[in-house]
Amino acid sequence: MIELDFDGHGFRRDGAPHRIVSGALHYFRVHPDLWDDRLARLRALGVNTVDTYIPWNFHELPGGEVDFTGWRDIARFVRLAERHGLDVILRPGPYICAEWEFGGLPARLLAVDGIRLRSSDPAFLAAVDGWFDALVPELLPLLGSRGGPVVAVQVENEYGSYGNDAAYLAHLRDGLVARGVDCLLFTADGSEDFMQQGGAIPGLLATATFGSRAPERFEVLRRHQPQGPLAAMEFWIGWFDRIGEPHHVRDAKEAAASLDELLATGASVNLYMAHGGTSFGLWAGANHSGTGPDTAGFEPTTTSYDYDAPIGEAGELTEKFHTLRSVIGKYVPLPEGELPPLPPRLAPRRLDRATGRARLLDSLDALSAPVHRPAPEPMERLGQSLGLIHYRTRVPGPRPELPLRVDGIGDFAHVFADGRPLGVLDRNAPGRTLPLATGPAGVTLDILVEALGRANYGPQLADHKGIRRGVSHERQRLHGWEIRPLPLADLTPLTFHDTLDTADGDPAFHRFETDLDTPADTFVALPGWGRGLLWLNDFLLGRYTHEGPQRTLYAPAPLWRPGRNTLTVLELAHHGEFLDLRDEPDLGPTTRAPSADY
Repeated sequence: MIELDFDGHGFRRDGAPHRIVSGALHYFRVHPDLWDDRLARLRALGVNTVDTYIPWNFHELPGGEVDFTGWRDIARFVRLAERHGLDVILRPGPYICAEWEFGGLPARLLAVDGIRLRSSDPAFLAAVDGWFDALVPELLPLLGSRGGPVVAVQVENEYGSYGNDAAYLAHLRDGLVARGVDCLLFTADGSEDFMQQGGAIPGLLATATFGSRAPERFEVLRRHQPQGPLAAMEFWIGWFDRIGEPHHVRDAKEAAASLDELLATGASVNLYMAHGGTSFGLWAGANHSGTGPDTAGFEPTTTSYDYDAPIGEAGELTEKFHTLRSVIGKYVPLPEGELPPLPPRLAPRRLDRATGRARLLDSLDALSAPVHRPAPEPMERLGQSLGLIHYRTRVPGPRPELPLRVDGIGDFAHVFADGRPLGVLDRNAPGRTLPLATGPAGVTLDILVEALGRANYGPQLADHKGIRRGVSHERQRLHGWEIRPLPLADLTPLTFHDTLDTADGDPAFHRFETDLDTPADTFVALPGWGRGLLWLNDFLLGRYTHEGPQRTLYAPAPLWRPGRNTLTVLELAHHGEFLDLRDEPDLGPTTRAPSADY
């Protein structure tokens, strides 16, 4: 039995003074076959605790079933942490941020008319209660009071940055307690007065999130919590990357000095991130700095969540690992033994010829069944969470060249007239139109919309994907739509052709094959390609784009198999000719991480 509590001075673990030195590691961003390896590396860093979010939308399957098996087996992850001598802190949301799709909320909530997210709206609370009803029974055997390693559970996440609905926060606290969660409960909010005011819950420990100037940040926390332990439950030692911006890095020595300054105050800390991992598939989220859903400022996050963490995306023990470890060793005992070696990597090779291709527009019937609506509808209204969505209608003719406008794009629309690329529309260029003329017989209009991750932070959470409002030719709304959701969860229905030619702007799947003797880690580069998705043996590694900064996608060893392996590229813009398998990652040109100033 483990009991973590606190008195007026600090934390106490089983009655003895205790300092939490934790590292964040997200099980959902690491292949489950590598959980043990990454936890070993985390423990080697010198931390005594591991911290992880629990994303609601990762566990809730498209049909509504909640799954805790395989990659979603949170109990297995926690028990592995226990075997490495680590305490565990869980952060079950329901909102987690984490640069994760929709901040962990399920997209189906956006199909509920008028729902107020992250509030005491009864519709939202009912959905949250359903999540807690499914989740908490999985967690109870893991709590310290029942012999498990879980010592603390966070309520919501940085709520004070978003709102001040005290009734909502009380409902979450009371819901966890009523279901049997009897460990330490706490909140985590930014180190500004209004954030602490909005996010604190009476009777619970308040903690802070920041990346630098610890004494100054803790002064803010002390104004709202005069006694008790000081804790930075997110101490940002790196930063995440956005598509089209440089890769963020924080100087290792500067990060170590900031950590030393923090620990010298006697406070506890959670390093965010100790190991960032990868937002495989379509799980990367986005930020939105605009003032409304139809304003510019949408900033999707990259597939890599390396975060410039001390343990790199593929398990590298970086310079930052060694500098932070030296600081941690001044305050808590470091584990004995040698440091884990770098996991094996494949020797570089080039896959220089596609063995088959399939046009997306020719494959619609194989990939999806159409639904018919008088006007375009967003993904969520059709029960779709992730992927692409296709819209088709007929525009009558003859008509002179008139502007075609799509209102409420989420997020990037590829437009075709009678199968020929007409152009692209981007939500960050609201109001842009494309010229469209029709002959006497009219034209078939196709619109293929990419969803690039729902907003995971800020007031623009209600981030619908697809087409939210409508399509106009000049001032006339176009009606009579055939819509095909394309979650692309299963590519087996595709028919590949070895002689198919593809043109830029004409989306197509490209299949490459290679043989391996022994699987190992590698990094897939797509030089000369534009933007799209990449699968390895039917597992979606993630998004790639020529906009960068990320230039390689991490393909961990457990996804490869001895013998024949297949890589499938869905290219939406500019078709390349070959793929490179490399033995080093390339996350692009760098810039200073803002965490050093926050």
